Amino acid sequence: MHPLVKLAKQAVETYIKEQKTINPPDNLPEEVFKEKAGVFVTITKSGKLRGCIGTFLPTQKNIAQETIRSAIAAASEDWRFGAIQEEELPYLHYEVSVLSKPERINSLSELNPKKYGVIVQSAENPFKKGLLLPNLEGVSTIEKQISIAAQKGGINLQKEKIVVHRFTIKKYE
Repeated sequence: MHPLVKLAKQAVETYIKEQKTINPPDNLPEEVFKEKAGVFVTITKSGKLRGCIGTFLPTQKNIAQETIRSAIAAASEDWRFGAIQEEELPYLHYEVSVLSKPERINSLSELNPKKYGVIVQSAENPFKKGLLLPNLEGVSTIEKQISIAAQKGGINLQKEKIVVHRFTIKKYE
C-alpha cells in the first residue's frame, strides 16, 4: 500500500473512532512534505463509491496535510452519502489522486477523458464549477465528461458559456 494511501486510511480510521485529526508521520516520502498540490481521496466499499472529496488547488501546507484533510472530508462530509461508520472501516478501499496544476484549454479537442480530468466553470458565475477526475468507468467521451462536470457544478450547458481547465493525476491505491 502506497504511503499516501496508508495516510488516508489512518486519517479516516482515527477520525471515525476518536474524532481526532492525525498529524502526518515522519516516515513519509520527503516530497509529500515539500510539495503542495490538490488532492482527492476516493473511498469505495464493495466496489461502490462511498465518498470522494478533495481540492483542485492546494489549501494546506503540503501534500501530506492535504491528504489528511481530503480523507476526513471524503469519510464525513460527502453530501451524497452519510458519514462512514466504524463498523464499515474494515471493508473500505482508498485511492489518493494528486492533481497537477490545472491549465485552461482553448478547445475541447485538447481533452482526453482517459488522460485528463476537467474543471468546468460557468463563464458568468465563477463560483459555479464542477470537477471530474480522469479515467472514470463509464466516461469515455469528452462530451460525457464535460456534461457530468457541468452537472456537478450546477451549470446548464444549454444556457451558460463555460471555461474548461484540464489536469492530470498521479493515482495511488
